[in-house]
Order: sequence, then C-alpha cells, then structure tokens
Amino acid sequence: MAEGSAPAKKLVEIDIISDTVCPWCFVGKRNLDKALEASNVQYDFRIRWHPFQLNPNAPKEGLDKRKYYEQKFGSDMSSKMGNRMSEIFRSHGLEYNLSGLTGNTLDSHRLIYFAGQQDLGKQHDLVGELFLGYFTQAKYIGDREYLLECARKIGVEGAAEFLEDPNNGLNEVKEELNKYSGNINGVPHFVINNGKRALSGAQPPELFLKAFEAVTK
Repeated sequence: MAEGSAPAKKLVEIDIISDTVCPWCFVGKRNLDKALEASNVQYDFRIRWHPFQLNPNAPKEGLDKRKYYEQKFGSDMSSKMGNRMSEIFRSHGLEYNLSGLTGNTLDSHRLIYFAGQQDLGKQHDLVGELFLGYFTQAKYIGDREYLLECARKIGVEGAAEFLEDPNNGLNEVKEELNKYSGNINGVPHFVINNGKRALSGAQPPELFLKAFEAVTK
C-alpha cells in the first residue's frame, strides 16, 4: 500500500429474503441503509434481494388492506399492530398508511429479479421505492402501472416489456421461493458473506455494523 493511501475496502455481501408487503422488511431495509451509510468508507457492499411470499395465495386483483389484517389477526390485534407500526414509521420520519389494497406480490418479485439482472444497486433502490409507495402512499403492489412507475424512477430499462409476458422471470422467482420458503421462518432475513452471519427481523443499525465487522475479521 502506497504511503498515505487509504486501506482497501473489505467486501461485504448481503443476501436479503423479503416480501414487498412486509412492513418489517421495509423497516429492516431502512435500518440496513443507515448501517451502510455509516460504514461505506470501510466496506464495499454487494446486496442481492430474494423473494418470499407471506401469502402466496393472495388474489392478484387485491384485497382491502385493513379488512385483510382484521380477518387474519382479529380487530383488536390488528389495531395494536397498526399502532405499533405507525410509531416505528414515525421514528423514521414516515407515516404508515393502512389504506388501499394488499394482494399477490409475484409480479413485484419478478420486477425485482429483472432489476437485479441489470444492476444490483438499481435492485436495492427499486425495493425501497416499492416499499415506500405501498406502505406510505397506499399504492397497490399488484398494480402494473405502479410497478412500472417505480421502475422508471430508478432507471430500470425494459420493465414494461418484461412484465408484459407473465412467464418472464417466473421460473427464476419460483426457484428462489422454493429455496427459501422451507429454510427460514420469517422475513426479513439477512445472510451476510455466504452465511458467516445471519440476522432475522428488522434489526437496528448497530447490529448490522457488528455483523459487518465480524465477517471481515
């Protein structure tokens, strides 16, 4: 190393298993992003997103979000969960929005896969954009126009043509769904440097930083 030059950055690879209708996945990403920003002088990051479906049988046409949660968890528990998520979102400077529809996430995962084939940075940013609209603006994750709007914002090229054919990316996404569905109990799930460390849930930035340090010793 030349005198006065900075030490070489260490590579940290992060594989994230997530669903686009999971609020904890959004919170987990926000916390991860804080850790990335705090340590990007030390590390080079390679981040890949992988699909998971909390409700693979959800209809493509969508369900009322509030009613769905009330039917799934009961009105009292659903209300408590909503209040808790609202508190957490406000701590990130966001407003949690329970309006609108929820539904099948397969097309969103196909689009995320497609973005990753172009650029992993775009894939990471696309996931954040999808989360933001769904959780704070009552956008529907199964709406083709919303997916394309997010793709345009991030600069994912050819998204309309890709999504037009329902078979594009389908086998690849299904293969990953099968791979992860039986191996993990919940999302988000973070696998760091090929399994040297694994974190489940929306962990705080400090735990990510500790994991980065542990896998690069």
